[in-house]
Amino acid sequence: MTQHLMKHHSWLTRAALIAALVGAAGLSQAQSTSSPAKKELTQKLLRMQQSDFEGLAGALAEQSVAQFGQQAGAVLQNRVPAEQREVVAKEIQAEFRKFGADVNPLLRDRVVKLAPSVVGTVLEAKLSEDEIKQLISALESPGFRKFQQLTPEIQRTLREKLVADTKTLVEPRIKALEQAVTAKLNKAMQAAPSASTPNAASAAKAAPSSAKK
Repeated sequence: MTQHLMKHHSWLTRAALIAALVGAAGLSQAQSTSSPAKKELTQKLLRMQQSDFEGLAGALAEQSVAQFGQQAGAVLQNRVPAEQREVVAKEIQAEFRKFGADVNPLLRDRVVKLAPSVVGTVLEAKLSEDEIKQLISALESPGFRKFQQLTPEIQRTLREKLVADTKTLVEPRIKALEQAVTAKLNKAMQAAPSASTPNAASAAKAAPSSAKK
């Protein structure tokens, strides 16, 4: 039933492509100084990969509520009367869509702003101008394998900075989403004959709150 609450996109797969960009730092130990031409080439390379940065942001937004979506799906399946599940599932799905419409643009905007200082700085410091040209013209070039060497470190750094930069903005939205979904589930459960029992009421309250762990 979780699939009725959240659609899983190919964000993580696309986000993995960021590795092809940030891993280029392993190609060489270029001088830390950067010419205007090199800066322009680096910005061009960043623009070419913007959709992958945005994919990373989308994956982060989805992951932030994935566990809660699973918990809500379990309650919907096990505690809400069968005849009400479809209606409640659509209402909850609408809440997740509303959350995505609110948070995804926020994260995309921030990751695009963070990328030049996080990824661009590494590329300018560790790649020569010729190597950046080579990557732009043909990512499948012999240097491509080296292009992935710093993937884990740089992707982790960008992710950590994105989380820190947006934490105070995203957390209240997650809480609001949890409250909205919990209210809909509780309302549906109260209409069921078993909803008046202490065990059922406790399950409704406990399941969504466990997502905050």
